[in-house]
Amino acid sequence: MNHPLKNILLIIIFVTSFSCSKRNLVYFSDLDPEAGASFPITSKSEPRIQADDLLSITVTSLNPESNMLFNAGVIIPAEGNNTTISAPINENYLVDKDGYINYPVIGQIKLEGYTKQEAVKRMVDLLDEYVKDPIINIRFMNFKVTVIGEVQQPNSFVIPTEKITVLEALGLAGDMTAYGKRENVLIIREKDGVRTANRLNLNNKDVLNSEFFYLQQNDIIYVEPYKTKAIQADNNPRTFALISSGLTLAVILFLNFRDIFTR
Repeated sequence: MNHPLKNILLIIIFVTSFSCSKRNLVYFSDLDPEAGASFPITSKSEPRIQADDLLSITVTSLNPESNMLFNAGVIIPAEGNNTTISAPINENYLVDKDGYINYPVIGQIKLEGYTKQEAVKRMVDLLDEYVKDPIINIRFMNFKVTVIGEVQQPNSFVIPTEKITVLEALGLAGDMTAYGKRENVLIIREKDGVRTANRLNLNNKDVLNSEFFYLQQNDIIYVEPYKTKAIQADNNPRTFALISSGLTLAVILFLNFRDIFTR
């Protein structure tokens, strides 16, 4: 083999050895494949009502008039008798920036910071003087998570069950592509007026105990791409010029060091 061809092969091996690295595409790859594992569920936290949440609040009791009144209905007395005709209005309650909803008869009620169970108890206490033994149901109407980045189908997803894990959210988005960084998934969350950003390593089983394994309303999941994908996506000629210059510099350095050590 002549010297020029040998040099080219050596350069290719040199550059390849530094540019390629083994990637782990397996979720929870540190789990024992035979013994498995069990984890107590300690990371799940119930979602709390926040500003800008949209709540559905329904009241049920033995009094139909009260039901219609507190379910945002309009009560119209019928002529000639004591019965009523009700025209229900499908209305949800927006939590304002100060954490209040504007509820019929009662007016302003602060629900920000409450779980659904705590909010139900508060509503029952407030309605007790108007309705006997009310049954109140509260639901989030805008419980959604957003998955973006290196996934098959980036989108925002409304979650009717109000319970979802990061794995389920990735499943809704069609899972990560082969270029997604499984060891560095970013979760962006807003809570109590503070926005936080935390990273999860989905190659590691310890993520199952993370407080971010279960998602909260309005969480954003960002899957970062590997550099190889970024290079592929960049059509800027300057990028290729920089890569070419880098390879040229690597060749020159390699040849100089080779000549030094082979003299």
